[in-house]
Amino acid sequence: MDVTEDAVRDICMEEVFDRGERYLAEGRIREIHRVDTTVTAVVSGSRQYDVRVDLATDGFFPWCDCPYDGPRACKHIVAVLLRCADDPPPDDGDRLDAALDGADADELRAFLRDELATDADLRDRFLARVGESTSQSADELRASIDQRFEETNPEYHVVFEPIDFTQWFDLANEYRKQGRYASAATVYRALVESLGDNMERVDGAYDHFSRAFSRSLDGYVECVATAERDADAVSDAVAFLEERVTSGTPFLAEHFEKAAVELREKLGE
Repeated sequence: MDVTEDAVRDICMEEVFDRGERYLAEGRIREIHRVDTTVTAVVSGSRQYDVRVDLATDGFFPWCDCPYDGPRACKHIVAVLLRCADDPPPDDGDRLDAALDGADADELRAFLRDELATDADLRDRFLARVGESTSQSADELRASIDQRFEETNPEYHVVFEPIDFTQWFDLANEYRKQGRYASAATVYRALVESLGDNMERVDGAYDHFSRAFSRSLDGYVECVATAERDADAVSDAVAFLEERVTSGTPFLAEHFEKAAVELREKLGE
């Protein structure tokens, strides 16, 4: 997707666009890096905020850890995208490729194994990339997502700031690319359950959590419908959605009801 001023305006409110312009002009972008189409940056506000955008994705799939709770993208994201439009950061992708091409295979293997041993998230994505199905249940995955809610604001039950769910979305996406839709559905279900049950705790960044919930629910329906599952597994998936209509967070009931209908239609029921 081309990074133009019009494209940036399309993902934010007008007043937010103006603030993002000011942030860029004031030099508040402290760091900015690019690998292929992924841009990461640090933007200075009341504190330092991490920003990530994907220049190849429609809408740029932006993420920022600021507490902005208005609709659409925040000023930090706007500032980074405007910087990409005016003065794109150099792409380090070729540098990484050159380093990989020149690396000793044994040393590279040893480095990768050391990293995989200490980084569980990276290990999960690596195993998904090489064709392994998930070894974790939806309940086990959900526990790690719930923990992120607890860690975000440990002194209070309320969650004020966005939570980065990228590691789980990346994991689900990796399974989808490998054609392991049942594994992807397991990850999406964990996200749906955790986000759905924790949504009443959210008191800020509503748009961020709403997008994450919708993306998880859509992904779950699509992957269940695509996966090769037995009749019991399909019935369980439909029952899960229908049960959430009555037992889940009340203001999400309509979303679960629509998802159940959509899944039945996809399955030809």
